[in-house]
Amino acid sequence: MSIEGRAATDASSTPMSTETSGGSVGTGTRVWNTVLAYIALTKPRVIELLLVSTIPVMLQADRGHVNIALIAVTVIGGWLGAASANSLNMVADADIDQKMKRTQKRPLARHAVPVRNALIFGIVLAFASFAVLYFGTGNKWLPPVLVWITIGFYAGVYTLILKRHTWQNVIWGGAAGCTPALVGWSAVTGTLSWEPFVLFLVVFFWTPPHTWALAMRYREDYRAAGVPMFPVIASDERVTTHMLAYTWATVLTSFALIPVTSWIYLVVAVGAGTWFIYMVTKLWIETRRGVEVKPLKIFLTSNEYLALLCCGLAVDAVINMPTIASFF
Repeated sequence: MSIEGRAATDASSTPMSTETSGGSVGTGTRVWNTVLAYIALTKPRVIELLLVSTIPVMLQADRGHVNIALIAVTVIGGWLGAASANSLNMVADADIDQKMKRTQKRPLARHAVPVRNALIFGIVLAFASFAVLYFGTGNKWLPPVLVWITIGFYAGVYTLILKRHTWQNVIWGGAAGCTPALVGWSAVTGTLSWEPFVLFLVVFFWTPPHTWALAMRYREDYRAAGVPMFPVIASDERVTTHMLAYTWATVLTSFALIPVTSWIYLVVAVGAGTWFIYMVTKLWIETRRGVEVKPLKIFLTSNEYLALLCCGLAVDAVINMPTIASFF
């Protein structure tokens, strides 16, 4: 059941007297709606996707061990950082969100939260993230610093500059969604290595086909808002050709981790990667044939691919079987 549905059930099952029910329900509803509006500012569904790369990298950094406390603290700190970035993003995008049907129900677009309050909320979340990551990881500076760099890049460089002025917005702006891999590794080791950068690049190459699939579906929304998303300024053939190239780059990059993992990750990376390439190739062929396509299928497929890859890496690290490289 959704949050809204659960709230409605709880409210309807609570007995109230006739004298107080009207005022209590009105006040309670307003408070609950305000809470939901602030939660919506953080884009919780987006955060789930961003953090999916944090845990596998942490497990890979310390193969064979599961430090639940450190993982929990890092995920919470990362969540707060992503929530901050998303809230500040909504502050910067308030004007655009009002013009797009897909985003007109966002808190600032429908004036459910004052812009000033949303700005303060985002800043507070940023400081909370820094404190949780610094103290929770044993006074390590690198994780919170990486998160703050991400917040600044996403809310400032991407939202205010790239998104509004170039069709390559999601290519370079997607780097903001790649840093959880670096944060997770640094939370364990206090440093960085080539392995988290592989997953960084996987998410970097994965972002364009993932986002452009959604933009193809909501092309008119972006056009109305004046956002030069690639599907707005290019033909479907050109867009899907680029999507296919980035999909190949995503899958091939994921193979770089095979030597330091076991056959578990090998099977998942090859199997999931083949499926992902097949689905995007199918979209590319259908587009060139002039067949009516459903790009949202690729959007969902891309989510499932990344989830499978990260789960495969996590399981591989926990089981800690001999790595492929150890046989040579």
